[in-house]
Amino acid sequence: MTEAMVDGDVAGFLEMMAAERGAAANTIDAYRRDLAEFVAFLARHGLTLRTASAADLARFARELADAGLAPASRARRISALRQLYKFLSAEGHVAEDPAARLSGPRRTRALPKTLSVAEVERLLAAARMGADGLNGTERTRALRLHCLVEVLYATGMRVSELVSLPRSVLDGDPRLLTIKGKGGRERLVPLNTAARAALDRYLAAAEPAEQGAVLARRSKWLFPSKSRAGHLTRQRLGQELKALAEAAGLDPTRLSPHVLRHAFASHLLDRGADLRSVQQLLGHADISTTEIYTHVLEERLKRLVHERHPLARRRS
Repeated sequence: MTEAMVDGDVAGFLEMMAAERGAAANTIDAYRRDLAEFVAFLARHGLTLRTASAADLARFARELADAGLAPASRARRISALRQLYKFLSAEGHVAEDPAARLSGPRRTRALPKTLSVAEVERLLAAARMGADGLNGTERTRALRLHCLVEVLYATGMRVSELVSLPRSVLDGDPRLLTIKGKGGRERLVPLNTAARAALDRYLAAAEPAEQGAVLARRSKWLFPSKSRAGHLTRQRLGQELKALAEAAGLDPTRLSPHVLRHAFASHLLDRGADLRSVQQLLGHADISTTEIYTHVLEERLKRLVHERHPLARRRS
């Protein structure tokens, strides 16, 4: 079998994942990278996707472990192989599924990193004061960052959803945003007063800058930039957040856009929100994904009892 035919098998699988299962672009990219690594492994041993045996897949899994790859990363690659071979088997490209009995490492689900309410308040305060004394483009960027942080914490959006918001999201009810999430699924998220005020301040500052720019038409993005996509990138927002953390006196290694999403969910549950509502706000397809935040609260309560209970340090 030629290299092109191997690539064709992978391409067919990825096309199916996108078209039939609605897999997000980031998910497709991850599958593509993982499967390319496996195809390269097969090529080194004179094999192809269609001629590989269960023993060959097991050898690949052992090599991943011997290379010191983290259990979560190994589990993701093995999951990709299982799904690929299910597809190839269903299409009749392999007589037997060599990945049917392939076992991955046992995964212990790590609790999501989060921030306390006080730490989020410090972060928001630093963002709110970030534009003080600034003018022009620097002021607009500072107001944009304040807007992004307020909206992120108020809605719990994924960072990819936030940075790629179109301007048309503002056309409806100003108290709500319609978000297109994973798999093209839409959901409504409410904007609190602080987030709406920060958004209005950013828009008021950005409007004159756009009018003075040499552009044929206004950008369709709510947070435009000179990136290839035309909007602010996740990486750039992550960098700005770390700088903001330092300004707020927080450890920048503890902060990322996803940490604010975790804080949103954890703080809602901590104040009595029901799990189904949080699931809907986060855009989780499966409630088991949302349940991880209940474990965060359990760990917090355990620490509280251990550190604060008067008998916690009592010696027997």
